[in-house]
Amino acid sequence: MTVSAEDKMQFLFALRSRGVTDARVLTAMEEIDRGLFVRGLFAERAYEDMPLPIACGQTISQPSVVGLMTQALELNPRDKVLEIGTGSGYQAAILSKLVRRVYTVDRHRRLVREAKAIFEALDLGNITTMTADGSHGLPDQAPFDRIIVTAAAEDPPGPLLAQLKIGGIMMVPVGQSDAVQTLIRVRRTEDGFDYEELRPVRFVPLLEGLGKEA
Repeated sequence: MTVSAEDKMQFLFALRSRGVTDARVLTAMEEIDRGLFVRGLFAERAYEDMPLPIACGQTISQPSVVGLMTQALELNPRDKVLEIGTGSGYQAAILSKLVRRVYTVDRHRRLVREAKAIFEALDLGNITTMTADGSHGLPDQAPFDRIIVTAAAEDPPGPLLAQLKIGGIMMVPVGQSDAVQTLIRVRRTEDGFDYEELRPVRFVPLLEGLGKEA
């Protein structure tokens, strides 16, 4: 599916109108075609500001939420970022345009395989994709400048907090039910962690273990 200039303009207008104002983030979201990450029946809705179903019972997040989370990370070009929950790969692809290195993990092998194929097709060589239990993070690669969690936890996971550099930022949706979740920005300081509530959100739950393959 080709993207018309009008579709792209409306897509970027929707992002701006919902608070995504960082020029670097908007440029990255213009460069990465969301349509590549949405398959089947929902492909024609790829440029609407809404979450859509993908394989393995997961979703591709609403573009404005992707933009707001990316913007809230306050990314620097030299950052090393960990993403928990590869999903479609859309968020990782956007991050790859903004930082030095992205590590992304998902518990579903199929999602990792399909995302990896898109990253290779787009020549995004600074993304490392792997199947793993994201609730444990990636201790071998820690510490990270930034961590983004695209699934909701009851509390910010301890292993992930431990893998955040001093001065680093983590974005994580927190809530005990599907209906009530809050996007939290965590900053690690010399003395501990500062928590800031940003907005209500809805994400799939953060689950331990690997997914059962269809």
